[in-house]
Amino acid sequence: METAYLYVRVSTDEQKRKGYSLVEQEERLIQYCEINNIEIKGVFREDYSAKDFNRPEWKKLIVTIKKKKHMHAQNILFLKWDRFSRNIQYAYQMMGILKSLNVQAMAIDQPIDFEIPESIVMLAVYLSIPEAENHRRGLNTSDGMRRAKKMGRWAGKAPIGYINLTSLDGKKFIAPKQPEADHIKWSFKELVKGRLNVEEVRRMACANGFQCSKTNFWKLIRNPMYCGIITLRASKIEELQFIRGDHQPLISESLFYQVQAFLNSRRRIKGKKKNLFLWFPLRGFLICPFCHSKLTGSFSQGKKAKYAYYHCAKPNCKGRFRADKLNESYEDELKKIRLRPEIHELFNLILEDENIYSTRKIHINERKAILDKISKQQNLMSKARMFYLSEKIDFEDFGSFKKEYNEISGYLNSQLERATIRLLSACRNYEVWPREDVTVFHSYANQDIEDKRSIISLFMPSKINPVTKTLASLQFDEALSLVINYC
Repeated sequence: METAYLYVRVSTDEQKRKGYSLVEQEERLIQYCEINNIEIKGVFREDYSAKDFNRPEWKKLIVTIKKKKHMHAQNILFLKWDRFSRNIQYAYQMMGILKSLNVQAMAIDQPIDFEIPESIVMLAVYLSIPEAENHRRGLNTSDGMRRAKKMGRWAGKAPIGYINLTSLDGKKFIAPKQPEADHIKWSFKELVKGRLNVEEVRRMACANGFQCSKTNFWKLIRNPMYCGIITLRASKIEELQFIRGDHQPLISESLFYQVQAFLNSRRRIKGKKKNLFLWFPLRGFLICPFCHSKLTGSFSQGKKAKYAYYHCAKPNCKGRFRADKLNESYEDELKKIRLRPEIHELFNLILEDENIYSTRKIHINERKAILDKISKQQNLMSKARMFYLSEKIDFEDFGSFKKEYNEISGYLNSQLERATIRLLSACRNYEVWPREDVTVFHSYANQDIEDKRSIISLFMPSKINPVTKTLASLQFDEALSLVINYC
């Protein structure tokens, strides 16, 4: 009795559900073995593409054969040669490997008698037809995607920040996906400022919840589809084209091209000076008590670590002060600054007016807009349910729309909750601030380095005590002296 392994394969989940099923192939192969008195050694079921032999089940089959390679000749049976391979080059290579293992591959619907030399021609035909079909299918797909792009439609999987959706009339489109869309908008706005390089912007976006690799982020900021333009690549008969897309852009064209101009320039963001200011926020404001020149800042290598110092730039000047001591001294001086009592009532009125007529109104309008969107989604869901009940759409389309509705509704409800929190917070803000114990230091301590230096420019350190090596006092203009007490 001959022996054989059965190999059945489909290329996609769709084929597995609808068309050339694994069960049908397996039943026909089993029936063939029963009729021809062939013993079945195993069945290997594959749901994978045949563009090459890097398939999980095929690898298992080869491993199984190699374990029993010293036994008598065996066969691998499948229905047609396109189940074996759709690439003629890889097919011949694999047949050589199988021959070395004393194994013969055979399609029961397209049998080949390898004892007849002319059968090699038929084998070439059987193997080349699936490859030609794949190539033709690929050309048809690319032509269809090209036609869709010419009409302004995004063809294929939605890029980062968008989601593939289907309308009630069956048309496919892409729409912004939150919160990724907001992260992308933020990234473009930060890049155009020119203060941070691309990697710094990406890391900050990822810290806020955006998931994007370095390579994908660079592709993202170079892709004009985010400003509503679809790129149609050049072909043999057409040149490169830019087409206005029918999807909703995330950013304006002007913002996109400003970012491209920044990326194309040779300008580089220098972070060294900014990093120095993190250690030396008073750099440029301090005056040397010995030679009256401005102090700079640098690090000095000690026995165990590096230490930060403010020092005079002149080589013969002995002005040299520990940076941490002067920074602490400046913060202690800021803690002495408080608002005058009569200013509290004025600030309360200003903040109350701002909350009632500005901030609160903005949050109320924001909640109203979100509620309108939720209402529209509910109306669309009601229409979809009516279409389903009247059998105008099938269950699969209704289920797909319901899934999209749940995703969008979940996002809108989270937005509504955040908008409500912001509204309640705005209503309470004027009641709890300013307090009498609030000092300028409270604001200074929570700012980044740029805002800290802005505060320093308003409350400048005046003199350094050369004995104690601390700040003697602060100086500020006459207008600020009318609203604050400094003692």
